[in-house]
Amino acid sequence: MGSPGTLEAPRSEAFLRRLARTTPGVIGVIALAVAASCVIAGVVCAAQLNGRLDERDAVMNRSEPFAYAAQNLYAALSAADAAAASAFLSGGIETVPTREQYQKALADASSALADTTAGAGDLKTRTALAEISAQLSAYTALVEAARANNRQGHVIGSAYLREASSLMQTSLLPGAEKIYTGNLATVEEDQRSVGSLPVAALVLLALALVAIGIASVILYRRTNRQFNIGLVVAAAIVFVVIGWVVIATQLAANEIEHSRTEGTTKFEQLAKARILAQQARTVETLELIARGDITAGEKTFHSQLDELGELLSAAPAAARDSRQKWIDSHQKQAEAYKAGDYPAAVAQAIGADPAASAAQFAAVESGLRDGIERTRETLRDRVAAAGAWLAWSPTGTLVLMVVAASAAVVGLWPRLKEFL
Repeated sequence: MGSPGTLEAPRSEAFLRRLARTTPGVIGVIALAVAASCVIAGVVCAAQLNGRLDERDAVMNRSEPFAYAAQNLYAALSAADAAAASAFLSGGIETVPTREQYQKALADASSALADTTAGAGDLKTRTALAEISAQLSAYTALVEAARANNRQGHVIGSAYLREASSLMQTSLLPGAEKIYTGNLATVEEDQRSVGSLPVAALVLLALALVAIGIASVILYRRTNRQFNIGLVVAAAIVFVVIGWVVIATQLAANEIEHSRTEGTTKFEQLAKARILAQQARTVETLELIARGDITAGEKTFHSQLDELGELLSAAPAAARDSRQKWIDSHQKQAEAYKAGDYPAAVAQAIGADPAASAAQFAAVESGLRDGIERTRETLRDRVAAAGAWLAWSPTGTLVLMVVAASAAVVGLWPRLKEFL
């Protein structure tokens, strides 16, 4: 014979089954089902929208600053290489401005390296940055060896500088570029996440509407009452929440699209242009340091300047004008070198003449740097605006869905009391 507890359990189950088939039981189940569907939809909706805000924070505080620091690292390393070559070309004891330019570029590279290392979140990137740091020490040692030999008039100084530049061009810069381009892709991925539709939330909101509709039909068949004010209010609130989610995410997506077209895309274009300009400047000076056949160097230089011209559409007009003046100045340099007038070629490359290559390269570099800063500001402003459209969405949608659940329960309670 069973114990009282084991006998009581089947009786309770039987009672619940009988109750579920009665009208008050059905109304109770409807109330629980509608309320639960509304609350679950609200929680998921709030969580997904909050995730969009987390992605916004990731762009603003992590991926975009890291990409910017990585771009600055590349630019500073390349500028240091170009400055080292210019200082070497000045012959003997280099001028104070050229030495200061090189030292400033190294300081900028060290600062950018520290910023990039601080923002690196994975072991692979940290390892790559550690390698760049070690190679930068080797690079500076080679440059100092070149400088010391150059001051003493030893020809081997140019060999040290070429080795240093080779290390920069084949190891340091490719490593920095890989880090930069990889993280720029992360920025774009984070941007897309900010403006993406919360699909799971919309599906659950739609299911909540379906649950309310089914509940209304069942209630009508059981009570012969066409409308229940609580269910009507709950359905209206769910519609409002769906509209809120769709409109807010669409507005955020529009801002993100602007941040990509006016920010990320132009940022990438200008950064690539800056890289090309610095590479061309290094080629231009190394031609004179090598004192050999400049045919290959000329081909590389003009190819880089042609590509630079295509990328300067997003740059200030002054940068585009300076590029053409730089080409004209370099042509004079090449002509002087081929004519055997080496001092004139060096003067055209690194001289203080405002029409010479050094001044034109500086103008291009300055224009590109200013353009990068402006596009970065646009990118951040647009991403911030996207977050502003979503700012109250997690809390607002959750509160409204809880209100919808409460409205359904309150609206069904009078019907339930009729049978109690």
